[in-house]
Amino acid sequence: VAFVVRRSLEGLKTFSYLEELILDNNLLGNDLLLPRLPHLHTLTLNKNQISFQRNTCKILLDHLAEVVPSLQYLSLLGNMACPNELVCKEKDEDDYQRYRYFVLHKLSNLKFLDTRKVTRKEREEALVRGAFMKVVKPK
Repeated sequence: VAFVVRRSLEGLKTFSYLEELILDNNLLGNDLLLPRLPHLHTLTLNKNQISFQRNTCKILLDHLAEVVPSLQYLSLLGNMACPNELVCKEKDEDDYQRYRYFVLHKLSNLKFLDTRKVTRKEREEALVRGAFMKVVKPK
């Protein structure tokens, strides 16, 4: 028998005016569920277990777009979803840029992603091609 465990932080709903949330190093995955936090502008999910497997990162980003509409700063460093050439030698700066376009396509209000400010050029590119920028590298 297989069990599906969804990690929920619904208990945070009593903090509806929360503006900043740091959830680094918590073994959180793509199944993360947050309550609606309309004032949250900063979310860090560094060093968790978020990946691009089976379209689930798209689902997580769609969820974030819905429940944290004021989000301006997001950091996903140290997750499999965030390609990093320092951690994985198969990844390079192009992989990281494609990841940024994809995330910005889903979360268009972001001003910062990871440690970098979102540029006007990135925002324009994300609008045009972001939906097609899942980080996949041919063998």
